Amino acid sequence: MKKGNQYKIFSRIEFWLLIFFLVRMIGITNPPLETGHNWRQATGLMVARNFLETNSNIFYPRIDDNKGESGIIGMEFPLMNYAYYGSAKLFGYTHWYGRLINLIISTLGLFFYFKIIGKYFSSKIAITATLILTTSIWFAFSRKMMPDTFSVSLMFIGFYYGTEYLNKIKWRYLILFVLFTSFGILAKIPAGIFLVLLIPIVLKSKIIFPKIMLSISTLIPLSLTYWWYFIWNPHLSTLSGTWYNVGQSLSVGMQELIENIDLVAQRFYFDAFYSFTFFAFFIVGIFLMSKKKEQTLIYSFILLSIMFLIYMIKSGYFFYHHNYYIIPFVPIMALTVAYALSYIKKTWLFIAILSIGITESIANQQHDFFIKQSEFYKLQLESIADSISEPQDLIAINSAENPQQIYLTHRKGWTCNNEQLQDSVFIQSIKEKGCKYIFVNKHSYKNKLNYSTIYSSYDFDIYLIVQ
Repeated sequence: MKKGNQYKIFSRIEFWLLIFFLVRMIGITNPPLETGHNWRQATGLMVARNFLETNSNIFYPRIDDNKGESGIIGMEFPLMNYAYYGSAKLFGYTHWYGRLINLIISTLGLFFYFKIIGKYFSSKIAITATLILTTSIWFAFSRKMMPDTFSVSLMFIGFYYGTEYLNKIKWRYLILFVLFTSFGILAKIPAGIFLVLLIPIVLKSKIIFPKIMLSISTLIPLSLTYWWYFIWNPHLSTLSGTWYNVGQSLSVGMQELIENIDLVAQRFYFDAFYSFTFFAFFIVGIFLMSKKKEQTLIYSFILLSIMFLIYMIKSGYFFYHHNYYIIPFVPIMALTVAYALSYIKKTWLFIAILSIGITESIANQQHDFFIKQSEFYKLQLESIADSISEPQDLIAINSAENPQQIYLTHRKGWTCNNEQLQDSVFIQSIKEKGCKYIFVNKHSYKNKLNYSTIYSSYDFDIYLIVQ
């Protein structure tokens, strides 16, 4: 064996993606009980379960906190949820398949991210950027039942095949471009910001026909996205659901961002990487690419920044309130960091800084892989509900606006806050719509209600409100 060949595997991105895939398998079978974004995961899970148990029509996603109605809602195109439904049809329903599906697709997306960067930058920058992105906020969110890294990963795959079409002019690449970009933007619309990067690539291409075909083909994912989000979604929201967010007006969104600029800044300097080391080199990278006139990176950074700024303004409150809204911008941030690190010529220093940043990132996210013992009591809910009620019985539960507990109860009905438990008008209104039981989580509400108690334990009281 030639000297150094035994270390060749460490320079392969496939090796590192496998390692981090296996690391993120820790706790993969966990139910949605982790502190961060359990509500968002529960919503996605109930949509998938309702495809299995209620109606499998992908155009009519449904939730369990349906307020006594159909539960049909306007939401992202439920591609990820439907993939989960497909796995449940084959293997039976369990919580964690959604985590695994996201992890597989997100890891595949990281591989295509590496391949895209490798086309325009050095292999060192490509593998460094991919490692940084892998351990950024993507590290935790790529294993949640949420479509954020899932959608961007599909965009990476589609974008790669778009560039392959321009280079090789083969129809199958154009078809794959349309397919994956359509799925990516439909799965979550912010993933569409990466389409803007086709502008300089198309303009640089010298062959007219593929330029025209690729440009025209982008109308397909854009048209499908417009139909789903701005025609079909508003229609769905009128049927019974209310979960439809068209964003803020530009003026309101800008005002909200300015008034909360400290939280907005946190999304960039901390939440993107969970590493101050990587953020410091992000700033250095911006300086270096300007000084060195690195046109490919400069154009990519400016175009994505413009699109992302529009997205931020339209999101307004939601951007600084939810850390995962930064996810679509992290790939260009990771590339900028990798570009800065590429100027470190001493191998030992480069490896040391990269290792410090990765360690910081993982250390600040490792808690998301484990469930607090204090949360496991919620897993009793379904067995308790089965012991006193039928699956079709409507319930109310005091979990505020978080649907986690009604999902775990495997019933449909209302989520309510503690004040509503004492509101006779509210109780009467849900009784009239068919609510039969009130589940009270005693960890958040200790008082007794003036109804017939049919179950009581350390964790829950259950009341029958209709005979």
